[in-house]
Amino acid sequence: MAIGAINLHMFQTACGGASFKRRLSSLNPSASSAAAAVRPITSTESARKQLANLDRVLQKESTPALSLPQGPQKPASEPDFGFGTSSSSSSKKRGRGLLQRLNLSRIWPEIKAAAEEMSPRRLGRLRRLLSKNPEYSPRNGLGSRWRQYHGCDDWGGLLDPLDENLRREMIRYGELVQAAYQAFNSNPAMPTEEAPMPHHVALPDKSYKVTKSLYATSAVGLPKWVDDVAPDLGWLTQRSSWVGYVAVCDDRREIQRMGRRDVVIALRGTATCLEWAENFRTKLAPISSTEDPKSKVGSGFLSLFKTPGAHVPSLAESVVEEVQRLMELYKGETLSITITGHSLGAALALLVADELTTRVAELPSLAVFSFGGPRVGNSAFADRIRSKNVKVLRIVNDQDVITRVPGMFLSDDLERKLKETVDGMLENGQMPWDSYSHAGTELRLDTRKSPYLKPNADVACCHDLEAYLHLVDGFMASNCPFRANAKRSLVKLLNEQRTNVKKLYTSKANALTLNVERGQIRPPNMASCLPSPS
Repeated sequence: MAIGAINLHMFQTACGGASFKRRLSSLNPSASSAAAAVRPITSTESARKQLANLDRVLQKESTPALSLPQGPQKPASEPDFGFGTSSSSSSKKRGRGLLQRLNLSRIWPEIKAAAEEMSPRRLGRLRRLLSKNPEYSPRNGLGSRWRQYHGCDDWGGLLDPLDENLRREMIRYGELVQAAYQAFNSNPAMPTEEAPMPHHVALPDKSYKVTKSLYATSAVGLPKWVDDVAPDLGWLTQRSSWVGYVAVCDDRREIQRMGRRDVVIALRGTATCLEWAENFRTKLAPISSTEDPKSKVGSGFLSLFKTPGAHVPSLAESVVEEVQRLMELYKGETLSITITGHSLGAALALLVADELTTRVAELPSLAVFSFGGPRVGNSAFADRIRSKNVKVLRIVNDQDVITRVPGMFLSDDLERKLKETVDGMLENGQMPWDSYSHAGTELRLDTRKSPYLKPNADVACCHDLEAYLHLVDGFMASNCPFRANAKRSLVKLLNEQRTNVKKLYTSKANALTLNVERGQIRPPNMASCLPSPS
């Protein structure tokens, strides 16, 4: 706010008439202190110039806290406005009295908070986070400890505080899921008369190569009249859709760094109408009616996992076949299998893990990294996953409602209390109904700890995968603030969740200039600053 725009008469009245004129004159660096003490304000133009000079003082780095400068005397090149250490005690008192009488908290109510968040140091970091080339945390050698990072002891001692190496590994797996989203969005349509061609996936981690495309098929279909009424829906109503891929690490240096050859199964979240329809089919169904009838999962998830398409095998068959092929191809090497997914993909990841441990003999170390995953099955299914030594790390945003469904009205705590209440009344302590339960180890994040996101961010932002990776990158410990040296670029977050980013940062992002193509410097065009597909 320009203080010079405030009516001069109001300032004179509030500060005591002529005495205010004498105090303002000390803000004119071109005048001597002696002359300033007696020179009256003879014109509105002179008053405006002095008030503008005051405005400049208030915008300096020392003004956020509205405190008087301390320390050594100012350089000669910097004007002395009568507030510095070179001034007398009375000058300091006059300056302090002026600031108090101006009531700047009323004129500029957010100056302190804004300046604290957007100091030159923070502006420099914001400029770096908005650069076209993202910066990553260093990849340290995992060596003989890779099994700990793959969950052999449920990530004990690595989550709170969060281990730097584990943070980098989680972000890497999250970016591989982002690659699945981008590959699907680039070509979502499926051929209806023949088998689909291999899907092109631009992996952010060049040490991996894609070996298999994966498809999910819905067991339900829309009525024929839907196509007649809305023929332009296209891929939104197709029963089979590309849902992810299998990739294997093929870089010797990366294999040496990780301590093994890693096989990744990455699965995207819900995209089509029929996938949404399956999500709402929450009735629990036995995962195996003969082997383990008590272990039940959501019927919609199970449908997408087990149903074959017209020209593609089911997701269950595809992953088993490909993992067996890769195990035979790399026989004798140290292998690991990492299944990662977001939202619906996180739910399918658990079913993939269960299927592989059931059907593949001598399976290598297997771990699941899930982002924003819903509940998949009942407590018997969670026990089944645990008994098979499947290691699951659930990355959960505390404000993400998707992680509390199905069964969001029957929380884990309430279910436990109900079981304790009726335990003596029911045989074997069984509940008279089946309820959903989470499986695995949890890393809980919080949108409100991000200095960039609004604390009341909407549901879409709290469930967004990029927002998840942003929170992982800034998480240090449950009792610590967002880490100051977070490295993940904010470009994609601004593009996808601009309305949920604090206005302070969106306005500064618009004002900052970035070095872009051809060495030009101009205000950032967020669309042109997107990083390479990841």
